[in-house]
Amino acid sequence: MTDLYDIPLETIEGGKATLADYRNKVLLIVNTASRCGFTPQYAGLEALYRKHKEQGLVVLGFPCNQFGAQEPGNETDIADFCEKNYGVSFPMFAKVDVNGTQSHPLFVYLKREAPGLLGSEMIKWNFTKFLLDREGRVVSRHAPTTTPDEIEHAIIPLIQ
Repeated sequence: MTDLYDIPLETIEGGKATLADYRNKVLLIVNTASRCGFTPQYAGLEALYRKHKEQGLVVLGFPCNQFGAQEPGNETDIADFCEKNYGVSFPMFAKVDVNGTQSHPLFVYLKREAPGLLGSEMIKWNFTKFLLDREGRVVSRHAPTTTPDEIEHAIIPLIQ
């Protein structure tokens, strides 16, 4: 397995990136969707990011269309939606698959490091959240029903 920080990523604008850009940061990595019942969590994710980014928190959004086709647009549509409706300023990336044979390598890594309920690696729905410490270790995995403000207590010790 490639080092976590070497996994190739594509920004929502089409640029190339890796997680090395976020080395020594606390990361909250989320698979997102624009037409989901959990979509309003964008507001909470943005609030967390703005509140704690100076202390080293970075929220990373990865749109995914695998759950109920709730992210049908292209990257431009997604970026416009997120900025217009939720003022998203945290980094967003190109659409990815999080399950199946075409799973993005980042999500293969995250699921292996933090399996879900009963050890399942499958991501169940949009807005599953993975919290990583400054060394890139997956500290916790949070269900879509867990709101961003409910995760803040887990973030605080990592950014202090």
